[in-house]
Amino acid sequence: MSHRKNKNFHVVKGSKERTDKRIKRATRAFGENDWREEELQFANNKRKRRKRALAGMSSIFALAAAWYLLIHLQTYTAVSISDTYPNIGAQNGSYEQFAGGVLKYSRDGISYLNQKGEEQWNQPYQIKNPFVEGNDTSAAVADKGGNDIFVFQKDGVKGEIHTTLPIQRISVSEQGIVCAVLKNESTPQIVCYDTAGNILVEHKTSSSGTGYPMDASISPDGEVMQVVYLNTQDGKIISKVAYYNFGKEGEGATDRQVAEKEYGDIVVAEGFFMSQNVSAAVGDNMLVIYKGEEAPEEEVSIEIDKVIKSVFHNDRYIGMVLQNKGKGGYELRLYNRAGKQVMSEDFTGDYSNVELYGSQVVMYDGKQCSIFMRNGIQKFKGEMPHHILEIFPVAGINKYIVMNANGMEHVRLVK
Repeated sequence: MSHRKNKNFHVVKGSKERTDKRIKRATRAFGENDWREEELQFANNKRKRRKRALAGMSSIFALAAAWYLLIHLQTYTAVSISDTYPNIGAQNGSYEQFAGGVLKYSRDGISYLNQKGEEQWNQPYQIKNPFVEGNDTSAAVADKGGNDIFVFQKDGVKGEIHTTLPIQRISVSEQGIVCAVLKNESTPQIVCYDTAGNILVEHKTSSSGTGYPMDASISPDGEVMQVVYLNTQDGKIISKVAYYNFGKEGEGATDRQVAEKEYGDIVVAEGFFMSQNVSAAVGDNMLVIYKGEEAPEEEVSIEIDKVIKSVFHNDRYIGMVLQNKGKGGYELRLYNRAGKQVMSEDFTGDYSNVELYGSQVVMYDGKQCSIFMRNGIQKFKGEMPHHILEIFPVAGINKYIVMNANGMEHVRLVK
């Protein structure tokens, strides 16, 4: 077979290499465009996912806010009993919330119960008129008009104190130091004891000198004592709030007195420490807050324009129940540690017990109970199934422990 050359067709030298380069450039250009498109798509998908996540979070926050409003911004009128722990000898005892549990005390002894009503320890004694004072760490039971004091903490009794004079009032530091006002016909005494009963401080008073001691309180660390005195000068009533420092700051001071403030024509009957550097005194028409650890000074004085029915406090707030003028009923008022009024709500009904737990004010008398929150919302108003001996909030939504004649009950507030 013969072959003829096609003169119209010829190969140009190097054309294959150029063609391969063009193909590579086209391929590369296509790849770059494809990569950019994928990058844009990825960014778009990321934005969509972020929007969906934000929308989901917004929904969660909206549901949480709605749930909070539903739970906390309404008034409950009944309770549901979830657990009952009977048979703990409730009928002959008094109760006090302490260290997450309950103190049960009577003339025959004191014991500590956990939140399931289980007795953790028991201290027998014979006390005619027992009363309890304390804080979150230490407390003491004393015989009013008698001579016995027992100091204890969550894990048991730490010491026993015997006084030589009848006990009127006591105050307890976090370590268990007890400051006692002791009755004496001529010169009442203020004596501080350690948990072993040893006398740490003995402070004598007189009606013609310092004045009559209305109250005495010890600081959390046990180094500073506040005493409220009542005196008369030229036929006028004079109240005095004095501070004594038993540490280094008071070494050079006369009788270790480091501060004093007088108030004319006012009966100041109560004083207390809210923290190591914040203390307060309450008169018949005023509230005074002092600041300072070593030598407290008056920070703010607040005039109270209503009759004070009761005063209560914790480490955050000072509360008062005041009698309303004219319209009847009462005002529930809270002040913070700076002396700012943070709550004022009117209510009706007489409650013999008023206690402050965190940001909740719990009032009760018989079966009747009312609970106000710091924001002014009345959280509960109604009756408990049985006569209330003690009630306080515990962990959980609307959960409380109620002590009554049947023992310990765990309840939840319901509509």
